[in-house]
Amino acid sequence: MRLDDFDPGSISVEDQRGRGLPIGRGGQVGCGTIVIALIAYFVFGVDPMQTIGAVQQSGVGQEQAAPAGGTNVSESCTVDEVSRETCNALSSLNKTWQPIFARDNIQFRQPKLAFYSQAGSSGCGTAQSAMGPFYCPADQGIYIDTDFYRQMDQQLGASGDFARAYVIAHEYGHHIQTMVGLSDQIRSAQQQNPSRANNLQVRMELQADCYAGVWAAKNRDKLDAGDMEEGLRAAHQIGDDVLMKSAGRRPVEASFTHGSAEQRMTWLRKGMETGDENQCDTFADLRS
Repeated sequence: MRLDDFDPGSISVEDQRGRGLPIGRGGQVGCGTIVIALIAYFVFGVDPMQTIGAVQQSGVGQEQAAPAGGTNVSESCTVDEVSRETCNALSSLNKTWQPIFARDNIQFRQPKLAFYSQAGSSGCGTAQSAMGPFYCPADQGIYIDTDFYRQMDQQLGASGDFARAYVIAHEYGHHIQTMVGLSDQIRSAQQQNPSRANNLQVRMELQADCYAGVWAAKNRDKLDAGDMEEGLRAAHQIGDDVLMKSAGRRPVEASFTHGSAEQRMTWLRKGMETGDENQCDTFADLRS
C-alpha cells in the first residue's frame, strides 16, 4: 500500500518506548507465550481493562531493555519502517473519516496513537505486548507494540504491509464506534443481558472489520496488487474458529467474540467492495 507520508502536525502520537517500564517478575516471556496470549485475546475478546489487570497481577515476564522511542511525532514515526507505516496509516485514516463525520454533522476527534514496547500505560490500565494491539475508549487511544507485526508474520500467517494497515484500520473502527456512541450502547446492552454479550461483541468486531474495508476502498488508488488478498488472509487467520483450532480447541460458536474466519472476511470484503460505511450495519437484523 502506497500511503502518503504523514504530516507531523496532523496526527497525535505518544511514544512510551524506551521508558524502562517493567513487564513484571519471574521468567522471560517467549514468543510461544506471546502467541498463546494473542490467541486468548483475539478468541475470547476480553475487555482490555480486564485483560490488563490480569496480566499485571500474574507477574509473568521480567524487566527488559526496550528500544528507544522518539521525543516528538517526527522522531517517533521514523524509529523504524513499521512505525512510519503505522503513522502513515493513521494520517490516512484521519483524512478519510473526518470529512464523513463533517458531512453527517457529527463531532470528529482524532484518536491518539500510542507506541510502546513490552509494557506501557493506557487509560485502561497497564498495556502488555502479549495483549496485541488494542483500542482504549477511556483515552481514545490506539495502542501498538510494533513487535506484534512480527508475530503476525511468523506465528499467525498474516504478512504484508496491507495486513498491518488492516490492524490499525480495525482499531480505528472501534474509535468510530466510540465517537458515534455505539460502544456505550453495546456495553450497556451487554450488562443488561449477559447471555447476549458475546453475540453483540462479535457484531462490534465485524463492523470494525467493515469500516477497515471502507477505508481501503476510499483509498483504492493507494493499493498495490495483492493488497486486498493480504487483508482477507489476515482476517481469515484471526477468525475465532481458526485461532481455536490453532490452540487445539474445538471451535464453539457460542464462545466467539470476534467472528469466524468467514464472517470476518465477509465484512471486510463488503467494506472494500462497497466503500460505503452505511453498509457496515452489523446490527440491522436486530432492529428488524
